[in-house]
Amino acid sequence: MKTTTDKIVARQEGPIGFLIFNNPERRNAVSLEMWQAAGEVLDAFSKDDSVRVIVLAGAGDKSFVAGADISKFEDERANAAAQEKYAKTSSGMRAILRGTGKPTVAMIRGYCIGGGMSLALSCDMRICSDDAQFGIPAARLGIGYGMEGLRRLVELVGPSVAKEFVFTARRYNASQALRMGIVNEVVAVAELENTVRSWAQTMAENAPLSILTAKRVVDELMKDSADRDNALCDQLVKDCGASEDFVEGRRAFMEKRKPVFKGR
Repeated sequence: MKTTTDKIVARQEGPIGFLIFNNPERRNAVSLEMWQAAGEVLDAFSKDDSVRVIVLAGAGDKSFVAGADISKFEDERANAAAQEKYAKTSSGMRAILRGTGKPTVAMIRGYCIGGGMSLALSCDMRICSDDAQFGIPAARLGIGYGMEGLRRLVELVGPSVAKEFVFTARRYNASQALRMGIVNEVVAVAELENTVRSWAQTMAENAPLSILTAKRVVDELMKDSADRDNALCDQLVKDCGASEDFVEGRRAFMEKRKPVFKGR
C-alpha cells in the first residue's frame, strides 16, 4: 500500500497489517503530514477483511515514536489556528485507531514519548523491549493535554500516577511501565518482533466477531453506566451466536481440529 509520504510505511504480512512510523533520524517524531497518512493507512486496514490484526511500530532501533516533530512547530503549530489543525489531525488518527474493530498492538522499542505515548495508549495492547522509555514532557514544552490525551492513561494507571507523569515530565523504564500496567509484556530486544508476531498471529486465528464484541463491550464498560450502549453490546453477542464462525467453532471443537474463521 502506497502512502502520501515515505515517512509512513504500510505493509501486510498474511493477516497482519503493519503501520510503521518511518522517521528514524528524528526518533520517529510525527509531523502533520505523517498523522494524515497514518490515518489513511488505518482506515484502509480497517476496511480490508484480509487484515485481522494491526501492529504499529517505529522504524530503526532507537524509538517507537518520540512525540511530535518539534522541528516542524514553527510551520505546523506556530499559532492557535495551526495548533488546532494539528491537534484535530492527530486526534482524528487516534480516533480511527481506537475505533477499528480489529485488535491493535503497539510494538515499542526505545523512546515512547509524548504523542508516542498517546499513540501507544490508543492501541488495545502494548508489547515493549527492555530498553523502552516512556514519558509525557508536555510541561517542559508548555503543551496542554486535554481529556482525549489523558483519558486512556488515567484508565490504565489511575489519576495520581497520571498526574505524576505530566507534572514531573519524568521518563520511566520498561519494568516501571509494566508494573504500572502501561504495557502487557516486556521482552528482550532480540525477542520483540517475534513476540509481537506470535501474539498477532494468535489473535488473527481467532473469531473476528468474538474479538469485535469483546473490544466494544470493554470500551462500553469504561464509560459511565448512564452512557453505555447496552443495546449495541447485546446485539454484538447475538451476532456472534448467529454467525457461521460460531458453527465452525463448535464443529472444530467436536472434530478436534483447528477452526478456520471467516468473520461472518
